[in-house]
Amino acid sequence: MDNFIVSARKYRPVTFDSVVGQGHITSTLKNAIHNNQLAQAFLFCGPRGVGKTTCARILAKTINCEHITENVEACGTCDSCISFQNGNSFSIHELDAASNNSVDDIRSLIEQVRIPPQAGKYKIYIIDEVHMLSQAAFNAFLKTLEEPPSYAIFILATTEKHKILPTILSRCQIFDFNRIKVEAMANHLASIAQKESISFEPDGLHIIAQKADGGLRDALSMFDQIVSFSNKNISYQAVIDNLNILDYDYYFQLVDRIAGEDGAQTLLIFDKVLNNGFDGGHFISGLATHLRNLLVSKEPATLKLLEVSDNIKRKYLEQSQALSSGLLLSTLNIANQCEINYKSSKNQRLQVELALLKMCHVAAAILLSKQGSFVPSASTEVKKKLPEQSVAAPSTPSVTVSSTPTPAPLTASVPASQAAVTAVASTTTPPPAAAIAENQSASATPKKGWGKLPSSIDIPNLNTIFEDKPVEESEENDLVQGNAYSEVTWNAFLSKWNTFAEGLKKTTRVTLYTIMTANVPRLNGTLIEVDVENAVQMDELKVGKIDLLNYLRVQLNNFALDIQGVQVEMTKVRKPYTSQEKYQAMLSKNPALETLRKAFNLGLS
Repeated sequence: MDNFIVSARKYRPVTFDSVVGQGHITSTLKNAIHNNQLAQAFLFCGPRGVGKTTCARILAKTINCEHITENVEACGTCDSCISFQNGNSFSIHELDAASNNSVDDIRSLIEQVRIPPQAGKYKIYIIDEVHMLSQAAFNAFLKTLEEPPSYAIFILATTEKHKILPTILSRCQIFDFNRIKVEAMANHLASIAQKESISFEPDGLHIIAQKADGGLRDALSMFDQIVSFSNKNISYQAVIDNLNILDYDYYFQLVDRIAGEDGAQTLLIFDKVLNNGFDGGHFISGLATHLRNLLVSKEPATLKLLEVSDNIKRKYLEQSQALSSGLLLSTLNIANQCEINYKSSKNQRLQVELALLKMCHVAAAILLSKQGSFVPSASTEVKKKLPEQSVAAPSTPSVTVSSTPTPAPLTASVPASQAAVTAVASTTTPPPAAAIAENQSASATPKKGWGKLPSSIDIPNLNTIFEDKPVEESEENDLVQGNAYSEVTWNAFLSKWNTFAEGLKKTTRVTLYTIMTANVPRLNGTLIEVDVENAVQMDELKVGKIDLLNYLRVQLNNFALDIQGVQVEMTKVRKPYTSQEKYQAMLSKNPALETLRKAFNLGLS
């Protein structure tokens, strides 16, 4: 029996063109070889299983090939290529930095670099997992990496670029490898299956490619496993059974039940998923992905974002056309919140079931919001839809009230907001005649944005419900008015002024009392001028002006009196308060005080 070789080794690429999903890197390397512009050091970085070490080996073999083809590929027949393929090349060396990460290992490498190649043009060193080198090893490697001999080329490979010193990165040409796309990986698996005479279903290969998460080596390992499991018959069912993957059909059935508001069947499907051994968190994550794919399928421009087979893509298209974007967005938001709260929940099953029941009621909530909404602008639409049948009196042209309490039927084109108006009208008792007259007179001038309600609906004046509140009258309207303009003497004015000020003592309006008593007011004809010291007192005077004028006008029998505040600049010197201020005041009167303080080394307390 021949020894079995896993597909990851058996079908490992040996030329640049056979590398899967890294065309931007292979084309760059081929151009560098063709133009003889090879760097001294290369750094290949990216996730696992995307071809870093493979490209490093292909590059090393092609550089030393004696008969490079016109397509810039290694011939595979020269002595250098054959020795490399047999693993006994003296010019190409591979070093695993995970197990040779000390400074002594790097020193040994540096000593080998000094020896020219025995065969071939270049001496190439491939260092895998270079991020595992120690700090001292990196520092010992710096000088050689920056100025190696002309025949030495270093190819470094790593999955964790961020762990490499910036001084190392600056000395290398950096190539970032991408995750391999699902479609490219599925096609590669199909070509291998054909070479091995293995029957397969495209949907099954797509599932393997999706599960591999961009790594071709992982995909090939799963491929070998399923080939053994299914006896060389890779079907969709065999893949989901072996890899423990939730079937698409579960989610398609579930979304159909959600759209149909069938909560019972939704919970039963979830129970079946749990009984098959799947985790609730894995289920809700898959449901969120399914809803996302349905939302993506709604637009032709985003259809390319679906990384599924053509058969599954058609199912997504069919189901997405039957669902609204609002329903998909709402359910996707619920699934996302459930996934966030799932791990912290003590009753995880209840968390998922509650999210599923919420999803089942999303469609009803959306329909209710469309039919039951009532917005102020709706009356304008009512006016456009329904003809006016004016039977109102000449004095009430804007609002018409029917003589019978039964509302007239609405036409089919009436929007949901009008239906809400009709519902209100059908449950409202017609008001008495006095109330009707009052409503009509109050609404003689309709507010902006409101049309006249149709006469075919027998309801009271609903416009008054949304009328603006009456605006408060200005300060001038609050003053007492009269026609008396008796002459005001200074003594009479001052007496009434002081009487009002004394009355403020019993209230909380201390600031106004201070303003009235701190400075003597001036009477210029009918204008009373009051001095204030700051803006705060000015505002307080304006607030108390109404009450003060109402009192003075009545008491002095002159309704032309008015008050004006005058802000004056304070020239009065404030008394010293702090110890420093008191000392400065004393020093200004007796300068010798400073000499005394210094002589006795006194301080301010």
